Amino acid sequence: MRIAERNGSKIDIMIARIWHGWTTPENAKTYEEMLRDEIFPSIAARNIKGYRRAELFIHEDGDEIEFVTLLRFDSMDAVKEFAGADESKPVIYPKAEALLTRMDERSRHYRIAI
Repeated sequence: MRIAERNGSKIDIMIARIWHGWTTPENAKTYEEMLRDEIFPSIAARNIKGYRRAELFIHEDGDEIEFVTLLRFDSMDAVKEFAGADESKPVIYPKAEALLTRMDERSRHYRIAI
């Protein structure tokens, strides 16, 4: 984890990579299980230096289910190791993409402040 100084105090710097995808209610359970049981573990198995963890948020909204993934990294260098030179390009597994009705074309990155 990178350390920076703010007002004389050292603070940890972390990057949140956020991406949204939507699926039908019929495919939601399959997609959730795929993320939990296959995709997130395969990301962890890559042993990317600076990758910390993945989180999944689900919002049910009638005809669609929204999935928000949040991956935590120590730096943008770690993000690039995960995603490639175009760090905003989504990393979509083909089996997962088949379950999605739509998705963000770009991932967003935020410095975690608190």
